[in-house]
Amino acid sequence: MARPVIAIVGRPNVGKSTIFNRIIGDRLAIVEDKPGITRDRIYGTGEWNGVNFSVIDTGGIELEGDDSLLRSVRAQAELAIEEADVIVFMVDAKAGVTNADEEVAQMLFRSKKPIVLAVNKVDNLLRMDDIYEFYSLGFGEPVPLSGSHGMGIGDLLDAAVNKLPEKEDQVYNDDIIKVALIGRPNVGKSSLVNAILGEERVIVSDVAGTTRDAIDTPFEKDGQKYVLIDTAGMRKRGKVYETTEKYSVMRAMKAIERADVVLVVINGEEGIIEQDKHIAGYAHENGKAAIFVVNKWDVVEKSDKTMQHFTNTIRDHFLFMSYAPVVFLSALTKHRLTKLFPVVNHVAEQHALRVPTNVLNDIISDAIAINPPPTDKGRRLRINYVTQVAVKPPTLLIFVNDPELMHFSYERYLENKIRAAFAFEGTPLRLFTRKKSDQE
Repeated sequence: MARPVIAIVGRPNVGKSTIFNRIIGDRLAIVEDKPGITRDRIYGTGEWNGVNFSVIDTGGIELEGDDSLLRSVRAQAELAIEEADVIVFMVDAKAGVTNADEEVAQMLFRSKKPIVLAVNKVDNLLRMDDIYEFYSLGFGEPVPLSGSHGMGIGDLLDAAVNKLPEKEDQVYNDDIIKVALIGRPNVGKSSLVNAILGEERVIVSDVAGTTRDAIDTPFEKDGQKYVLIDTAGMRKRGKVYETTEKYSVMRAMKAIERADVVLVVINGEEGIIEQDKHIAGYAHENGKAAIFVVNKWDVVEKSDKTMQHFTNTIRDHFLFMSYAPVVFLSALTKHRLTKLFPVVNHVAEQHALRVPTNVLNDIISDAIAINPPPTDKGRRLRINYVTQVAVKPPTLLIFVNDPELMHFSYERYLENKIRAAFAFEGTPLRLFTRKKSDQE
């Protein structure tokens, strides 16, 4: 299920990025005491009282001025507001209510979204009296907080989570394979959907970024039911500003979260660029089954070694996704299109594969016999047993004498041995190490 979205908006330099970093527990957003540092939307994830959500940090909204940077920041904030389920409207206790705050408030009223008014920089009790003037903005009781001291973050999250709507994604039966297509603009995702369906279900254009939202299209093929989720093209941050581009990385992220299998579509004519790696990383980090689909293969000059060379290039660029198979095709001519869905079915099956504990431990025992666990300062790692605790993705729990003795290289060795035995093609594996208690 896709996570709900909380957007943090407000005029420049009210402390949005500091609060964003407090919520996600990381310093992902650049923080500097200078207006306009955050230029585009930055995405993160958070959790509060069992509720998982996505957070968007936005550039400060400046409604006056027509230079290109201000227009870009304003457009980014508008898109964030459009995507959000709840909006945290951040203001500055030290500055009081400004004309810019009132203009942003009018913009937020028009959005008709749930709003939490957060008054930042309430760094001591003497500033508590400063929050009352913000009632004039019309959003009810303000939440006082201090980003620099970390005070009031819990109250803010309580208010934001309580306003999240109880909405549910479209629910499909477990036997239906949900397939999301992701990739940078103009790699041919919509054309691929149309080729699969055999009809013009999705608008196709030569203009990058034509698809504006995720579109669900159910269909059946050879007795198997699927849902195709076509997403807006994801463009690198430097290009995200374009106001004509009404697509959203967040929508693509939601599509990935809802999918069983993710098709990472690459333009075979242009080859691999850095942004392809970032896009594929979203699928990997979300634990989804994945396939690299090299589109526009019809226009690539080929020899008998071209396909292998391109596959090797993918392996070199996507070392973190060595498990993902590669399919070459042309959405335009439908050449090799029949190769795609047998692979989709296979990786979906692998993504949901569950291995019996006794069989799994036999493989681990053999791996230990071949390559014993390492020692650290005279202490040797001892693996007691392994069990699979989840699927989609397959998730294994390794019980050991001391988790700190598990070096990442040995964990990778165990993963390789497990993959050699059970394949798990097309799916990431999640391995977690836990100390075996006396009761277990």
